[in-house]
Amino acid sequence: MIKQRAEEFLDFVKNSPSCYHVIDNFRNMLNAAGYAELREECSWKLEKGGKYYCIRGGSSIIAFAVPKEEYTNFQVIAAHSDAPVFKIKENPEILTDGHYVELNVEKYGGMIYSTWLDRPLSLAGRVIVKNKDTFESRLINIDRDLLVIPNAAIHMNRDINDGYKYNAQKDMVPIFGGAGAGNMFNKLVAKEACTDACQIYGMDLYLYNRTKGSIWGACEEFISSPKIDDLECAYTAMKALLQAADADSGINKSSVLICAVFDNEEVGSQTKQGAASTFLYDVLTRIDEKNYRQKIAKGFMLSADNGHAVHPHHLDKADPTNRPYMNEGVVIKYNANQKYTTDALSAAVFKGICENADIPVQSYVNRSDIAGGSTLGNILSSQVSFDTVDIGAAQLAMHSAYETAGVKDLTYMLEAMKAFYNTHLEKDERGFVSIVN
Repeated sequence: MIKQRAEEFLDFVKNSPSCYHVIDNFRNMLNAAGYAELREECSWKLEKGGKYYCIRGGSSIIAFAVPKEEYTNFQVIAAHSDAPVFKIKENPEILTDGHYVELNVEKYGGMIYSTWLDRPLSLAGRVIVKNKDTFESRLINIDRDLLVIPNAAIHMNRDINDGYKYNAQKDMVPIFGGAGAGNMFNKLVAKEACTDACQIYGMDLYLYNRTKGSIWGACEEFISSPKIDDLECAYTAMKALLQAADADSGINKSSVLICAVFDNEEVGSQTKQGAASTFLYDVLTRIDEKNYRQKIAKGFMLSADNGHAVHPHHLDKADPTNRPYMNEGVVIKYNANQKYTTDALSAAVFKGICENADIPVQSYVNRSDIAGGSTLGNILSSQVSFDTVDIGAAQLAMHSAYETAGVKDLTYMLEAMKAFYNTHLEKDERGFVSIVN
């Protein structure tokens, strides 16, 4: 089962070459499970026992299940759909030296440049097509090896192994074809979108790594794939919601169960579909316009975004006493400056849920002299102030084009999230939290 889950996850990543495809695949999963789509521009009429989802911007989604009985709080898992990639610029074709056609790109998020070199790449995302007087969004995925960003030979850069500063405009430009590929980009994109080039009025297209994800290691204990951060958490969160909400027994009957997957985390979340937007707040207030404040105050959130495992070549980069490893459990992430929102209470509650479900947990804290990143929890708290714990799976090579994680941790994460959804949390007037199974 553990290996099968890992294989299913790798298939999901393969079929999700852009954030728009991630959300479209979640839409298909939810439709198959009987969830109804809600539109923000329409009025909502929710029913007890109903299951729903809402999409914003084509790249963020919030799915939720309403109990059949009266409920007292919201229990939320948040993750993100995006990853550091290269975005195609407008008017992208560059004819170089009369012999190459390259594509002009700009970086999205903080990637490791060198990992994008000398590997097969392609394009995926969405285009906006004019159909009479209507502008339609269509997903495209050019499902073949299309591009490569080549290194300079070592003979031309003898010092590359001593360190090299990559220039995003010079070194990271993909080759699209030879001189004969001129004026082919728009035609190729239009063909994938089943339209004419003149009918394409906008595009959000990104490079993606074509290298297939794999299970490897002496005991098949590791997985490597593009976009493990944060599709591992987004995928397990959605699977946990689907399994918990459809369970015949053990379902949490006193909470609205919510899975929220946001775009643009890698660039700060300050967008209409990012965690800093009103998206989650808007959905919560429409679920219960009258009493949403009380239910938020009694609610709880898991902010799920992967963390760093101890690296065997860089042991000194890890904290002396908080050293998470792959395949050894879900990571709870801490930061004194609240880049992670975990506090003593939220950590204790999550540890109690995992202890009851026999799921191992680990702790992650940055070295005190190394600045860490931030994630969804502290950003979401500016809109909806839940008690929140930041969690993730331990992984290596975060923000590489090809990352590595533990096979077991996918199951640990899924089971921890299911346990969270199947556990009702009650908060009393003193702010004490009780776990009710």
